[in-house]
Amino acid sequence: MSDVSRPSTADAVPEAPAVTTRTAVVIPAAGRGVRLGPGAPKALRALNGTPMLIHAARAMAASRAVSLVVVVAPPDGAGEVKSLLDAHALPERTDFLVVPGGETRQESVKLGLDALPSDCGIVLVHDAARPLVPVDTVDAVIEAVREGAAAVVPALPLADTVKEVEPAAEPGEPEPVVATPERKRLRAVQTPQGFDRATLLRAHETVTDDVTDDASMVEQLGLPVVVVPGHEEAFKVTRPLDLVLAEAVLARRRLNDGF
Repeated sequence: MSDVSRPSTADAVPEAPAVTTRTAVVIPAAGRGVRLGPGAPKALRALNGTPMLIHAARAMAASRAVSLVVVVAPPDGAGEVKSLLDAHALPERTDFLVVPGGETRQESVKLGLDALPSDCGIVLVHDAARPLVPVDTVDAVIEAVREGAAAVVPALPLADTVKEVEPAAEPGEPEPVVATPERKRLRAVQTPQGFDRATLLRAHETVTDDVTDDASMVEQLGLPVVVVPGHEEAFKVTRPLDLVLAEAVLARRRLNDGF
């Protein structure tokens, strides 16, 4: 018989309970979207009879990992956006919250972050103007953050050759080419972009430059950003032609999936 004593079950130290980290999405929807032409704010433009914002919120809530969606409304339009969400069918398992936005996208995202409960450790930031993101893309971003990435972006390889130019002094004037970047190293970045919450908060509290996406703020902290495959249907509705393309995608989905 061995002389090594073994602790009884009663003496064993119980394992600490696993910490559950919820995933939240912030959708800044306070912009006007002037390139789309006159009319309602871009996020409220109808797509197949339903506002783009509703399509975008449904796309995020389609992921079972998402438990909260925070919509950042125009500063004077939070009530209207709240009524809009209440009027449309949204997944019951997902909570929805509307907060007033700021003057810039960065201000609006920060206001959305400030509204999150403390148990939301993973945050996605998604453009309201990307209404058709497939759920597989949302899940891929979340999984990469869960595996330890501080910042994750979905992206696609470029089909076109890209030229770096010296911007013209006047619109319409010829622009001299400065360089031709190596295309295989370039990606067209989409949303939702995913973050460890503490990292994203630090970025918004530290970076004051005007940026076009949240991942670039994390880059300025000197932290790595990783890419997961994006999807061709996650395009941004910016111009009138994009609305036509989005309607065509929805028509194909209805035909193929009954969506």
